[in-house]
Amino acid sequence: MPGKNVSEVWDLIEAKRDTFFELSDRIWDMPELNFEERRSCAEHIAVLEQQGFRTTRNIAGIPTAVMGEAGEGGPVIAILGEYDALPGLSQVAGLAEQKPVSEGGNGHGCGHNLLGSGSLMAATAVKDYLEANGLKGRIRYYGCPAEEGGSAKGFMVRAGVFDDVDIAISWHPAPFAGVNNPISLACNEINFHFSGRASHAAASPHLGRSALDAVELMNVGVNYMREHMPSTARIHYAITDTGGSAPNVVQANATVRYLIRARELPEMQGLLRRVKKIAEGAALMTETTVCSEIVSGDANLVGNTPLEQLMHQNLERLGPPVFDEQDNAFAAEIQKTLTDEDIKSSFARFGLKPRMGAPLCDTIFPPGSGDGTLVGSTDVGTVSWVVPTVQMRGATYAIGTPGHSWQLVAQGKAPAAHKGMEHAAKVMAGTAVDLFLTPSLIAAAKADLRERLAGTPFVNPIPDDVNPPVGAMEAETSA
Repeated sequence: MPGKNVSEVWDLIEAKRDTFFELSDRIWDMPELNFEERRSCAEHIAVLEQQGFRTTRNIAGIPTAVMGEAGEGGPVIAILGEYDALPGLSQVAGLAEQKPVSEGGNGHGCGHNLLGSGSLMAATAVKDYLEANGLKGRIRYYGCPAEEGGSAKGFMVRAGVFDDVDIAISWHPAPFAGVNNPISLACNEINFHFSGRASHAAASPHLGRSALDAVELMNVGVNYMREHMPSTARIHYAITDTGGSAPNVVQANATVRYLIRARELPEMQGLLRRVKKIAEGAALMTETTVCSEIVSGDANLVGNTPLEQLMHQNLERLGPPVFDEQDNAFAAEIQKTLTDEDIKSSFARFGLKPRMGAPLCDTIFPPGSGDGTLVGSTDVGTVSWVVPTVQMRGATYAIGTPGHSWQLVAQGKAPAAHKGMEHAAKVMAGTAVDLFLTPSLIAAAKADLRERLAGTPFVNPIPDDVNPPVGAMEAETSA
């Protein structure tokens, strides 16, 4: 019967909680960006080796990716972790007012200090459980860098890192606890480089061909396209090279980066083709040339009903996370920096009726909650196309806290964050133990994935000729 030994693995988590709370806090203290997570990765490697995992570094040729494995034979269950931060979100911990630790510095505005540490916490407890009970099976922890726009898991999938994995489990910090509704947007991030001809903007404007004009015309074209695409799709852009700061020189070069998102992978690929045509049209109108390069890409999440049901059963057995008066008091202080719309939107996103005056989660949201209209992208989506995958949301911060905000960073070392992380680790560990004890559940999950993808071949949104941008990092390390 699944779940009969869950309390034992929960005890194993509690026995080592301080190790992983301290790891999470250390990662919070050293926020590092995409593919630059050298110290964060080293911290995870140190804990993996201390806990008796066999470690493999430089996964998929990425210096900040690592895999730890324990156990022998049997099925392979992977628990996925992350540890990358975000730029410009430096913030003093435990303070309900905006105050950076270092002006313009990085910060863990998506809670990945908790994500990686909580996943490793769960993997360690499962390892200890397998050893204590003499069970066959292998548990793996994957330390995955660069989720924030770097799509590292997509490169890892392409390199075959998950080819022998039977099940993948993950989680993400959130305001509420429950099984993640498996809806995300497939995406590609792509640079468009326009090249023209420089000239004096007053004395010989007729001789110039402006690359910046081409960028602006492309943006206008894409804006008109927005009316004629699915309402769930999203397109964003940033001009990364304007061609210089001198207005009296016709800009010979300019670059715009587009992020194209859609509910399904084939739909996103169709939008990408249309955007490329608009870029070509802008180049034709300005007599410039254009070339493009994909930087990163994620597939949309593929759900898995057997795994989602199993994880929900573990959540129901455990109950919601338990927060005390001090936890709620600090969360209430954070909520004072938010708007009522922030708080109501947070409830709505998880399909819950708004309750003003509720600082922290005290319930478990039901599977499939929320309509999925306001979602982002994740490279876990790419993994879910090749391995049956399930995720949970773990309640670690005040209801209403926006993602990628200083308020989220401020809560990253709070006792409530630790409690929410431990709660998520228990659910993931219990789910993994159930799978090891009941192999038929693994077979059911694999059958579910095959049925969902029948007739839809997987195409990795990262082309074979695109490599992770680790060269600059290696050059900096050797300098």
